[in-house]
Amino acid sequence: MTSTTPRRTVLAAAVAAAAATAGATAAAPAFADPAAPNGVPAAPRTPRAAEGDPVTPVTPLVDNSVWASYSDWRSGAADGTTAVPGHGSGLVIGAPAGRTDYTDPHTGKTATWEYATWTSPVHRSRVPATEAVASWNAHTPAGTWIQVELRGSYTDGTGTPWYVMGRWASGDADIRRTSLDGQGDGKSSISTDTFAVDDAASGLRLVSYRLRLTLYRTPGTRLTPTVRRVGAMASDIPDRFTVPPSVPRISRELTVPRFSQNIHAGQYPEYDNGGEAWCSPTSSSMVIKYWGRGPAAADLAWIDPSYADPEVCQAARYTYDYQYEGCGNWPFNAAYAATYEDMSAAVTRLGSLSDVETLIRAGIPVITSQSFLKGELTGAGYGTSGHLMTVIGFTADGDVIANDPASPDDNAVRHVYRRAEWENIWLRTKRYDAKGKVTSGTGGVCYLYWPADPARSQHRVLASLGLL
Repeated sequence: MTSTTPRRTVLAAAVAAAAATAGATAAAPAFADPAAPNGVPAAPRTPRAAEGDPVTPVTPLVDNSVWASYSDWRSGAADGTTAVPGHGSGLVIGAPAGRTDYTDPHTGKTATWEYATWTSPVHRSRVPATEAVASWNAHTPAGTWIQVELRGSYTDGTGTPWYVMGRWASGDADIRRTSLDGQGDGKSSISTDTFAVDDAASGLRLVSYRLRLTLYRTPGTRLTPTVRRVGAMASDIPDRFTVPPSVPRISRELTVPRFSQNIHAGQYPEYDNGGEAWCSPTSSSMVIKYWGRGPAAADLAWIDPSYADPEVCQAARYTYDYQYEGCGNWPFNAAYAATYEDMSAAVTRLGSLSDVETLIRAGIPVITSQSFLKGELTGAGYGTSGHLMTVIGFTADGDVIANDPASPDDNAVRHVYRRAEWENIWLRTKRYDAKGKVTSGTGGVCYLYWPADPARSQHRVLASLGLL
């Protein structure tokens, strides 16, 4: 690895939306890779495995941790927090550990809060990691919020400071949910939602970490946040421009609702300039509705009744990161999905489309993050420095069926993309931008949302990925 820049791409989906709205559908020539004498050759069609072949997730470069059960909460170090037993176990404020003042950097308002903390046991990653992303599921009634932090140990025996991975509330009346830029120790730093070793080529890696939760409430009340799940994804994905295609194994398509971000262009520009940049909350809304959840009519009362698909506006508002100034914060999207009844969510990385096939076979759609030039993804008709879409299935030839929110309207959201092209733009960690400059890719990042009590087949797949 040679890049010192975290592989966290800017979700500038406005580029994608503008191109898609213009109706560009013809594929442009692929951007030439100077390492290939004839540019970027078309990837060959891969042989197809038998439909009944077992599919086991292969993520040797990814490690997931999770704390979600009563025994998990009891295993940590509590200072004012209490573990709640039974179905839907969670962590709540018992007797507060103290009070503190917090000045919201986005409103300038200072308020006093009671707080309590919980610190996880040390998790030793099976993957010495260059990156880590925390995610959480919590309920924060009005008058409460939470902070999530990570502190790790390096291969050289030193440790990181406590890094803030997010200050979060499901609403926006008490605090403005926010990431915290500018954190670093000369060896690693935080870019929005991602911890990254600054110089991966040095060989320095994160080998273990703890997570710390701080729960806040209005003083003198019995209010409390309830954290139902917290964890992190640690990974060491090698820098690569190309990724060999996986072998197609299944043919299945899930019936996932279709929402276009483009029909929201100009709506509520205070949330990242409106719908043209809403690929992430639009994708989240599709999958939340697929699972039969979504905002109640009363929740949508603030939205102009003339707007179609108001749940997308709702998701944009309540995933918005006031530091990032966008709706593409990965953990904030997962946390939003988990605010709905009996829903769980996590941010992770997958190793190949074989992993996605395993999830699709179990009935779980996958929201993926990718970036590409116009012409690198045949049929898209646009290029983007970062974009979210939802994989809902695979054709008989193994090609990817995706609900792509960068579409003119809801009816146009379903797309079929060539497997090898799609897999490469999603899994690679290096690419060329439109100016020929080497920049980063997301390395297989995705969001997974599922019912809190999943079916047996779903539980088995999620457990195999280390998410349960």
